[in-house]
Amino acid sequence: MLCFNQVSFVQRCRQVATPLTIMAAASMALTTASVFAADAPGYNDEIRPILADMCFTCHGPDSAARKADLRIDQRDAAIAAGTIVPGKPDESELINRIMTDDAELVMPPLETKKKLTEQQKQLLRQWIEQGAEYQRHWSFIPPQKSDPPQVVNTAWPKNEIDRFILSRLEAKQLSPAAPADARTLFRRMHLDITGLPPEPDQISAFEADYNSRGDAALSDWIDRLMDSPAWGEHRARYWMDAARYGDTHGLHFD
Repeated sequence: MLCFNQVSFVQRCRQVATPLTIMAAASMALTTASVFAADAPGYNDEIRPILADMCFTCHGPDSAARKADLRIDQRDAAIAAGTIVPGKPDESELINRIMTDDAELVMPPLETKKKLTEQQKQLLRQWIEQGAEYQRHWSFIPPQKSDPPQVVNTAWPKNEIDRFILSRLEAKQLSPAAPADARTLFRRMHLDITGLPPEPDQISAFEADYNSRGDAALSDWIDRLMDSPAWGEHRARYWMDAARYGDTHGLHFD
C-alpha cells in the first residue's frame, strides 16, 4: 500500500538536487528560507518557536511558573499588558526588553543563559510591525484547499504541487533543474525508499527498463522497492530513533 502520491514522488525523483530538493533537506533550512520563505514571518513557523523557547517558561500557560502575572502566549493578554503593541514595535515592551543592554531589564534574563540572535530579534520586530497576528497551533487548523497559481512555463508542471513550486521559482527568476538521467534517478529513488544505495546490477537493469518503458518502468520499480523488507526497515528506523532505541539497553546512556 502506497503512503504517498506516487505520481508526485516520481516527479520529485526526476529532479536534480537544486532548490527543489534543497527545500526538503532540514540541513539546508537557511538556504530554503532565503529562496522560498514568505515575506511576512509566520507565527506558527517562525515566531511561536522563538517565544516558546525564550519566553513561555516564565510568561506562558503554566500558572505555577508564570512570573509578573504576564502571559505572552495569548495575544489579548500580551496586548493588554503593553508587551505587544500591534504595528508599533518601538512602543512594544517585548521589543524594548530584547533590545536593551541593561542587564537588569534584558529579556530573557541573563541567568537563564538564553540569548536571542539578531535574526530572531528582527523577526519579532517585523512580526509586531505587521500586526502581531497569532495563530492556533497547526494541529487545530483545518486544512484549506488552495488554488494552484498561474505559471509561465505551463509545460513543466506534472501536478498541482509542481505549480506552487514553479510559481516561487519564477518569482525568483529561477528555472527548474533538468530531468536526471536514468542512473542518477534510480540511485536517488533507491536511497529515498530504502535508505540504501542500489547494487550495480540493479542500476543496469533499471536503466535498460527505463529507457525502454519510461515512467511505466519507474512506477513498477517504485512498487518493487516498496514491497521489499528494506522499505519497512528504513521507515521503522525513524520510529526507533523517536523512541530512543538502543542496542546497549542503556549501558552507555543512549
